[in-house]
Amino acid sequence: MGIQEALRTALTMIRAHKLRAFFTILGTVVGVTFLIAVVTMIKGMDAYMKEDFASVVYGYNTVMLRRRPSVNMGPDEGRWREYQRRPRLTFDDAEWLAARMETPGILSVSSMDGGSVTGPRGEVLQGVMVSSVSASFFRQRDMSVELGRLFSEQEAQRGLPVLVIGKDVADELFPGRNPIGQTVRVERFPFRVVGVLEKQGSLFGMSLDRQVIGPAHSPLKGFVNPPNVIDEVNFKVPDARLIPQATAEMEGWMRIRRRLRPAEPNNFELETAEASLSFWTKISQVMMVALPGLVSISLVVGAVVIMNIMLVSVTERTREIGLRKSLGARRRDILLQFLIEAGTLSGVGGLVGILLGMGLATLVASISPLPARVAPWSLALAIFLGVGVGLLAGVYPASRAAKLDPIEALRHE
Repeated sequence: MGIQEALRTALTMIRAHKLRAFFTILGTVVGVTFLIAVVTMIKGMDAYMKEDFASVVYGYNTVMLRRRPSVNMGPDEGRWREYQRRPRLTFDDAEWLAARMETPGILSVSSMDGGSVTGPRGEVLQGVMVSSVSASFFRQRDMSVELGRLFSEQEAQRGLPVLVIGKDVADELFPGRNPIGQTVRVERFPFRVVGVLEKQGSLFGMSLDRQVIGPAHSPLKGFVNPPNVIDEVNFKVPDARLIPQATAEMEGWMRIRRRLRPAEPNNFELETAEASLSFWTKISQVMMVALPGLVSISLVVGAVVIMNIMLVSVTERTREIGLRKSLGARRRDILLQFLIEAGTLSGVGGLVGILLGMGLATLVASISPLPARVAPWSLALAIFLGVGVGLLAGVYPASRAAKLDPIEALRHE
C-alpha cells in the first residue's frame, strides 16, 4: 500500500467514525489550541511593548531622566519614601545639562497630568492628558500635525499660551469645524489652538488622542507641576549605539550637579526603553519556558487516547488485516497503514487546534487592548507536534497489527 492510498484510507476511517475520531484528537486539539493561543498573545504583547509602549512612554533611542522610575512594580513602603525624599527636577537642571552634554542628541523637557479642557461654547471635556513640553519634544517623538502647525521654539521659550490638541479633543470640542485659531481653556487658563496632531491610536485601551500639549514655560507649568519643576528630561541620540554613552554622561553630570559623593547612590533615575522593558522580558521568558510543560500534559493525554483507540481499531479490523496479508500485503504495509492513520488523526487535531488557537487569540484581541500576533514558527511546531504525537502513539498498535498471523486473523470473530 502506498502512502497516498494509506492516507485516503485514514481519511475514510475518520469520516466513518466521526465520534471516535473526535475523542481521539481531542487531547491534541486542546494542547495545540493552548500552544497557538498563548504564543500568539505573548508575541503580540512583546511586539506591542517594544514598538508601541516603548515609543509612547520613552521614545526611540532616548534616555529619560526622572525623579523616580516611570514603571513601579509594587515598591515597598521604604523604597517609596526614598523616592519621595529625592529632589525634584527643575528647568535649571535641564538647562545645566543641555550646556554640558557632549554626546550628539536632542534634549527636551516634559511634564504631564490629567485635567479638563473647555471649548469656546462652554463644552467641558474631562479626563484629558495635559502635557507641558519644550518644542524639541515633538522632534524627539516624531510627532506631526494633521491641521495647523506645532508651536515653535520661540513660542515655547516665551511661554506663549498656544496649544496643540489631539484628534479626539478636536472632534469632540469642534465637531465639523476647524479648531485652528480657536480659544480653549485648560483648567482656568485660555490657550489658542495652533495645531491638531495626527491620530496617535491607543495604549492599553487609553486613547492617546485625548491630549493637549502646550509650551513648558506657558501657564501650564503652574498647573501640571509647581513653578520651575518638571517631570522628565529626555535626551534622544541619533543612533542606538550612543545610548550607553549618553546614559553614562547624563549620570556623571547629574551626580556632579547634585554633589553626590562616590559612595552615595543616585537620587534620580535614568531610564531607557530597553532597560525599563526588562520586567516584561522576564515575564515573557518565564511563560515561554513554562509553555512546553503545560502543552505536553495535553499532548501526553492525547497520545494515550490515540494509542487506545488505535488498539481498539486493530482488534475490530483483525479479519481485514488477515485478508490483506493473505493477498500479499507485507508487514511493513500494515505498519505503514496504521502509522499513517494515527498520524493523520493527530494531524487533523493539530490543524483544528491551530484554527481554534488563532480564533481564541483574535477574540481576546478584539474585546481587550491586548494585541495578538501569529508566530510562524508556532504554526510549524503545532503541525509537527500534532503529527508527531500520532506517530509515536501509533507505533505500538501498528506493530501489533503488523505481527498478526494471517490465518489466526482470518479466523477472528
